[in-house]
Amino acid sequence: MIRKTLRIILLAMMTAACTEKINVKLDTTYTRVVVDGNIQSDTGAYSIALTSSADYFSNQPVPRIFGAHVTINDGEKTFTLHESRAEGSGIYLTDSNFAGKIGKTYSLHVDLHDAIAGKTSVDATCALLSVTRLDSIAAVFDSTSGTEGRWFIKLWAQEPGDETNYYLFNLYRNGELMTDTITKKVISDDKFYNGSYMNGVTIMRINNAHKWETFSPGDTITLQMSGITKEYYNFVAEVDRSGFNLPFFTGPPANVVGNISNGGIGFFAAYSSSFAKTVVKKPNK
Repeated sequence: MIRKTLRIILLAMMTAACTEKINVKLDTTYTRVVVDGNIQSDTGAYSIALTSSADYFSNQPVPRIFGAHVTINDGEKTFTLHESRAEGSGIYLTDSNFAGKIGKTYSLHVDLHDAIAGKTSVDATCALLSVTRLDSIAAVFDSTSGTEGRWFIKLWAQEPGDETNYYLFNLYRNGELMTDTITKKVISDDKFYNGSYMNGVTIMRINNAHKWETFSPGDTITLQMSGITKEYYNFVAEVDRSGFNLPFFTGPPANVVGNISNGGIGFFAAYSSSFAKTVVKKPNK
């Protein structure tokens, strides 16, 4: 009888332990400056978005940083960016005739209007590298791939092979960017085709089941191939593994390593690009 009573007591204790509530207090992390932006070798107005980080469980909009003084220097000339007048912006723009030059290293400097976590400025640098020329691309449909088939984006280009190269790919449909978050973009190194001709290499797979991002006959598809630094390649890869979309770092458990100084988060990138277009044909059944 005593043994039975002891077993009942132990079972009750174990059950209570399994259902006991544990309250974990998560401390508020200190605020950091978040930088998200790039410049390219093509002429255009490029943007630098400035925000500040938020707590992990915050459900408020990402706090934007206003009134900063933002400049980009190429080692010879300094370009001053102007703050967008759009409501709730926090976006800083270059002039519309800005174009980066291949071979130069660009430095971003941000003077904050108000200090954040005791910091009054942040900096970043990135080299603008060259990229090989795209000869052509194709959108090929495979009805046997996936539940409703897949589109394969293939490219043809000569890989330089002079050193390890890193690439970023963006896809446009009828002029509209499809890879509009960092986790949709495709990155690659040249490990498997260094110095070789890329003869119909598949670079993207589009699931035909997702009707909002598939293709129709007559659509114009544009592939943008950009030459990026190893540091930016690693940054995009880490963000992809972490599962975060833009805007970055509204409170992740661990921050992805970028190139922003003074404890800042994010990345300031510079790259050149090559483009190729194709018109989608009616797939064979």
